Amino acid sequence: MAQLLPPALAAQLDMLDLHSRKVLAGKLQGERRSKRRGRSVEFEDYREYVPGDDLRHVDWNVLARLDRMFVKVFQEEEDLCLELLVDASASMLAADVVGSSAGADSPSKLMFAARLAAALGYIGLVNNNRVGLCCFGNSAGLKRLSPVRGQRNTQRLVSFLLEHAFAPPLSPGAQQQSDFNASLRRIAAGQTTGGRGVIVLVSDLMVPPPPQGYAQGLRALAATGGGRAGVDVYVVQVLTGAELNPGVARESGKPSGSVGTLPVEPSNSRSPLIGDIRLTDAESGRAAEVTVTRELLAQYTRTMDAYLAGVRSFCAARAINHTLATAGSDIGELVLTSLRRQGMLR
Repeated sequence: MAQLLPPALAAQLDMLDLHSRKVLAGKLQGERRSKRRGRSVEFEDYREYVPGDDLRHVDWNVLARLDRMFVKVFQEEEDLCLELLVDASASMLAADVVGSSAGADSPSKLMFAARLAAALGYIGLVNNNRVGLCCFGNSAGLKRLSPVRGQRNTQRLVSFLLEHAFAPPLSPGAQQQSDFNASLRRIAAGQTTGGRGVIVLVSDLMVPPPPQGYAQGLRALAATGGGRAGVDVYVVQVLTGAELNPGVARESGKPSGSVGTLPVEPSNSRSPLIGDIRLTDAESGRAAEVTVTRELLAQYTRTMDAYLAGVRSFCAARAINHTLATAGSDIGELVLTSLRRQGMLR
């Protein structure tokens, strides 16, 4: 648990709460504004009395002054459902160091996603909201932790992540595309969600075929709960620094840093990719012999920029909040600064 959610980070997260851009109806009494009007300690407004209203809510002082009956309306507080979706497909196993296996100093995209999910889940649990978790894309298939409440369930959430997010990957050539979109469609259909609220998908969105193999799944999420009135959907797209800029080497144990969500490359880096190389797709198993030149790397960068612009445009058109993060980014900085600035947290 300390590896996914260090105590020092947990202490910083105690002051945060998940932010919804909409007023959503929850299921249980909690700490968030609801669409419903009822009894609570927070006064909302007055309205004129109609036969059948509870006389205990009549403001007798107003009656004495105006000779008209008004009842007090209070803001009822309810909980919010946070659903965390972690993409555990084979492409998420890529690390942020070229030619090096993922370790403590070079986390894979999946490890980064698990740490982010643990941090966001902790925030939800501390604030007495319901938190559910889904892991999909590996050999375990779609696994779901039913929504839980209370800080005492943090260990349960982290244990679920460790057990299911890091199950063995699917064998090369398995239907990764259909798994991604089918899993999100199942979630959107209500088979794995715990009610209306906030959905956070953490994925690299590396879904074939390009450039929008992810479209069906994200479109289904955007329509969850009846469309924009139903849920707030956030996508945190996680890529490695090498994927964003393959022309820059990262020495093992010396990952690049970050400012916000943008990578900062070491000044003494050099490209390890110039020349003839063999590339193998981690998910399809297909291989290609490629002669890499600086011109090809420049073309790759332009293609990646266009791809990211397409993702942002696709999400914006469907009221999905998109955030780009690198696997080498600091989780604390991402959560405490970038995601707050994006409006996910407050």
